[in-house]
Amino acid sequence: MSRRTAPAADVPDRANPVRKPAFWNFGGLFFFYFAIWQLAFTFLSRWLEVEAGMSYGNIGLLNSVMALTAFCLQPVYGVLQDRLGFRKHLFAFVVLVGALMGPFFAFVFTPLVDVNQVLGAVLGGLFLSLTLNAGVGIVETFNERNSRAHRFEYGHVRLFGSVAGAIASLVGGFIWASNPNSIWWAGTFSAIVLGALLLVARTPKPGDPGYAALNADESRDAPRAKIDKRVLLELLRNRSFVGFMVLMFGAAALYDVFDQQFPNYFARFAVGELDPQVLFSRVVFAQILLEALVMIAMPFVINRIGAKRGLQLFALVLVVRVVGSALFTQTSMLVLWRLLAAVEMPLMLIAVMKYITRMFDVRISATAYMIGFNMAKQVGIVIFSWVFGSAYDFIGFSSSYLIMGVVVLAVTGIAGVLMEDDRPHAAADGSDAGAREREPVDA
Repeated sequence: MSRRTAPAADVPDRANPVRKPAFWNFGGLFFFYFAIWQLAFTFLSRWLEVEAGMSYGNIGLLNSVMALTAFCLQPVYGVLQDRLGFRKHLFAFVVLVGALMGPFFAFVFTPLVDVNQVLGAVLGGLFLSLTLNAGVGIVETFNERNSRAHRFEYGHVRLFGSVAGAIASLVGGFIWASNPNSIWWAGTFSAIVLGALLLVARTPKPGDPGYAALNADESRDAPRAKIDKRVLLELLRNRSFVGFMVLMFGAAALYDVFDQQFPNYFARFAVGELDPQVLFSRVVFAQILLEALVMIAMPFVINRIGAKRGLQLFALVLVVRVVGSALFTQTSMLVLWRLLAAVEMPLMLIAVMKYITRMFDVRISATAYMIGFNMAKQVGIVIFSWVFGSAYDFIGFSSSYLIMGVVVLAVTGIAGVLMEDDRPHAAADGSDAGAREREPVDA
């Protein structure tokens, strides 16, 4: 089918992004948001057990509610953000919930858990999901859209999030040692700074050069096309989108499922003077720093090989990590398998965003991200967490990991058949060719 190609003038000029104030502004948005994210997910389970006194079952309930809430909110958040365009209202809501994190856990959640743990788990899961599991899609798509508008690589500004993860993990350990409850107030502080950066962030207005990043029409003076039901249905019938969802359902979900209980597996085999948990925390710190370095180069790699191949490479690296963990359990090898995640995450993040903006209608890029990536991934996590969690009990970790590797290979093969190559829709330098309308590919 014919596709509209962006004119040469619309090829993004990403030279010297560090000289652009917007680069640091949006990098700061990533930094302080993912500081909240890392603080919450690093210490949540331990805090719920030790400080809130919750049972393992109710901790699991809280996490299930978080995932289910995110699943329900993804299409709503996606459609709202696409309609808002560059407006900050939904992002501001995510920031507001994050700023209430300290007061919520101090004055609402803890007293409620003392009365009824189940009710506390449900309310806590709902609250956290608004800014974390569901809110992350808003942050990612808002910043990706603005990176195109301001003409710098999304991957380069996204590395601020990786740096934040490493720093928050390290600093959070000191905060925890001082007072575990202060973790949530640190999240509130980060949200306040995040809100200030969002307030001063400059986003394109109608008529500005960058405003074309919203529209299917390359003319910056053209009126923005309406996002209607027909456009959404075309996306869902798009064969490449179906294949993209299959890959996210399998490979992206199993990336998270594999990491869920890998620390327990690591502790069974790690030997040395250090406590296995202390050693693992240091490995994660090193992995996140390495991830930030890889993120710098990854946009160039994806521009060279294409987003589809980048996603396939991500899946293959995951297979190596999973199967390698099953077969080679020496401490040094387990450390190596964990460090490979520093390559996986940048591969996945950059390739996902580039495939969406190259292959699907950019008017609904947020919706495509929410449904194709987040929702498909959440469904996979719900299913595979239970399946492989049971498998660990019945057949052990090693055998389960081998089966997991086969599953990742299978979904990668299916997705590869369905997904169209994105390289013909990239600019001459391999970057995104710009905002344009794509005709649907029949499934």
